[in-house]
Amino acid sequence: MIDKFERRVLIITGSVAMLFIFSILYAKNSRRIDVPECLPYNKSYEEPKVVKLDSNLYQVYAVAQMWQFQPAEIQVPVGSTVDFFLTSKDVVHGFEMYEKNVNMMAVYGGVNKTTVKFDRPGVYKITCHEYCGIGHQNMQSEVIVNYPSSK
Repeated sequence: MIDKFERRVLIITGSVAMLFIFSILYAKNSRRIDVPECLPYNKSYEEPKVVKLDSNLYQVYAVAQMWQFQPAEIQVPVGSTVDFFLTSKDVVHGFEMYEKNVNMMAVYGGVNKTTVKFDRPGVYKITCHEYCGIGHQNMQSEVIVNYPSSK
């Protein structure tokens, strides 16, 4: 039989656990947080490139290595949706785009994926937030979002 003290401890523990789970689900849905997806590794992700699938859909294969991101500059039109596939050629690197609430890790032998919608023109800086050596502070890239040129 459970005594009163044990019952209180179980009720309090259960309540705190339920509050924690509720808080996580609430934050995920209210903040529209996109959790990066881990994909099976494939050597094709090691080639940095920007692939245009249609007028507003792009795929960026980003590769981190000491002390740079490739491609260093990505240009897309306003209204674009970009799938970022991220890997590393050497050590662990961070991949943060503060304005878009993107935060991923570039890990050798792994691929992370996230999708970002660019609704406003501007320059969105990408920085490495995981210390990766003496040139870490220079490890940056950018996404340049422009209005489409009228032809």
